[in-house]
Amino acid sequence: MPAQLDYPTICEVFRRFQMSEPEPRGELEHVNAYTLLVAVALSAQATDKGVNRATEALFKLADTPEKMLALGEEGLIGHIRTIGLYRNKARYVMRLSQILVEDFGGEVPSSRAALQSLPGVGRKTANVVLNTWWRIPAQAVDTHIFRVANRTGIARGRDVAAVERALEDQVPAPYQLHAHHWLILHGRYVCKARKPACAACLIRDLCDFEEKTI
Repeated sequence: MPAQLDYPTICEVFRRFQMSEPEPRGELEHVNAYTLLVAVALSAQATDKGVNRATEALFKLADTPEKMLALGEEGLIGHIRTIGLYRNKARYVMRLSQILVEDFGGEVPSSRAALQSLPGVGRKTANVVLNTWWRIPAQAVDTHIFRVANRTGIARGRDVAAVERALEDQVPAPYQLHAHHWLILHGRYVCKARKPACAACLIRDLCDFEEKTI
């Protein structure tokens, strides 16, 4: 595993990411905090493209927890049947929608603890919502970010919790807000798991990964 990159190198890594994509954004389509929360919950073990296809029509009918409850679980299933684990996810969405209405006035809360109190919402989902909607510099570590952070030496850690802490500790403040989007996109399209596209990598000369591809 590469050694932890030093501060000047990490600054240069994120300077290049920023120059390449000044305002990166997640690829899950949403129209408000609630549809973002639902989309992220549905995306577990599914692709963003697959979730977007399923929610395009859904969110035109149910873009609030009240409308989702009116649609009903079977109505929701009819829209998300192409997504893996759709029955379990439908139950979670209906339960979290009910709790949002009963306990939060129909609004998506803006604290991690409150978000994680909702069914089917773990720390990663909560961090995505906090970062993407509320613009809090939370680091939502998925498999792409875990791989890129360790492979490059940007933020080393043996598990996702350790990498999340490392990103908070290592990434300079001006880059914290967009760090997780830059890293997930880099991992999805360039620093891929099986065959990283090192020749097209804008931080190739800064990365200590020993098995670079040509």
